[in-house]
Amino acid sequence: MSENKKAEKITGVKGMNDLLPTDSPLWELFENTAQSVLQSYGFQKIVTPIIEDTALFKRAIGAVTDIVEKEMYSFTDAMNGDQLTLRPEGTAGVVRAVIEHNLVYEGPKRLWYKGPMFRHERPQRGRYRQFFQIGAEAVGFAGPDIDAELIMLCRRLWDDLGLEGIRLELNSIGDAAERQRHRADLITYFEANAELLDAEATRRLHQNPLRILDTKNPAMQDLVNKAPKLLDYLEAESIAHFEGVKRILDHNNIPYTVNPRLVRGLDYYNRTVFEWVTDALGAQGTVCAGGRYDPLIASFGGKPTPAVGFAMGIERLVELMKMAGEPALPAQCDVYMVHQGEAAQMQAFVLAERIRDAGLDVVLHCAAASGAGSFKSQMKKADGSGAAFAVIIGDDEIANHVAIVKSMRGAEDDSQQSTVPFDEVVDYVVDQIVGDHDHDHGHDHVHYHH
Repeated sequence: MSENKKAEKITGVKGMNDLLPTDSPLWELFENTAQSVLQSYGFQKIVTPIIEDTALFKRAIGAVTDIVEKEMYSFTDAMNGDQLTLRPEGTAGVVRAVIEHNLVYEGPKRLWYKGPMFRHERPQRGRYRQFFQIGAEAVGFAGPDIDAELIMLCRRLWDDLGLEGIRLELNSIGDAAERQRHRADLITYFEANAELLDAEATRRLHQNPLRILDTKNPAMQDLVNKAPKLLDYLEAESIAHFEGVKRILDHNNIPYTVNPRLVRGLDYYNRTVFEWVTDALGAQGTVCAGGRYDPLIASFGGKPTPAVGFAMGIERLVELMKMAGEPALPAQCDVYMVHQGEAAQMQAFVLAERIRDAGLDVVLHCAAASGAGSFKSQMKKADGSGAAFAVIIGDDEIANHVAIVKSMRGAEDDSQQSTVPFDEVVDYVVDQIVGDHDHDHGHDHVHYHH
């Protein structure tokens, strides 16, 4: 390449976004809050690979689904010819790991995961081709109590995040035999009204007619509203399970709407299904979806084991946090080291390490392409970092073995600064920050780690 020719710029793949430093604190707040809530209910973290055998998802999700037919990123491994897929959802991989490692051998397990999922669908607000989820799977629990607990866990997370306007929709899709009878009547009903079906519904009629109930086509709403309702096909055991879930939610004052049209595109769900929805994100308002999937583990070759779980989209919830006017985010650091001259730089490195040893976060000013920067420009960066204190060292300070410690939250003049001997700087800063933290928990940018 000639020196004068500018290199061609490569941009990111459509629908796969970068998480930039300006947004990462909000993501961390969400993830840390979610992890804290999950742990408070006894859930343990599990990490599974991003890539799995393609057959895993075909069996779990069903070959005749939009995800498998249109949306999965599948490829042949050039090294050995294996058919592999970037995971489009998290449950299948967790269940595969549960079976492979005999995780329920010692009893039921509460598991949670987080990470990227991949679907080749049309990007839209809060929905991307690489998207991140946090999910929970409760494996080995048969009763309605765990279904209700998962729903209550979600409600606690919304409360802890300060999110409002997220509604709970609930339904039961019964067991396989009940769904088969409903499916047969549904097909008969839609066949009798074939002229009212759009192309998508016609395609789904004999493959996955339950999904027709989920149509967003306004012209089909009346037809769908009058269709046979799955709730009318439930037998005693399924009804008792659903009533058990509702009874616990009612007793804990958790409002919900029973939505008979709430179904699942994935073949493995049964009985309880639920969604948390909002009107704040447009037509695609689901922020968390879950349900019971008792048949899945046996269909994977494991011994029959009941299970229930949920998954929530991190991008969509972070979007809601932004709209809710999230409080001020944590600062970049507790202390910003300002220095001028080589001897001052050497001393700044020593003090920065000692302050970090004491448990504080420190940013040490490093030279930019334009040079080391004047004291004034460095102080501007110190102010922008959100640090509680700037530690300042120049030639005069080196000569006197002292540093200037300036409070970045005080007055503009020099009344908020002290001259401190080098060997006392760490104790001074720690005392100031920890003392401030103990008396005023309102400052978000105190990071002291006990």
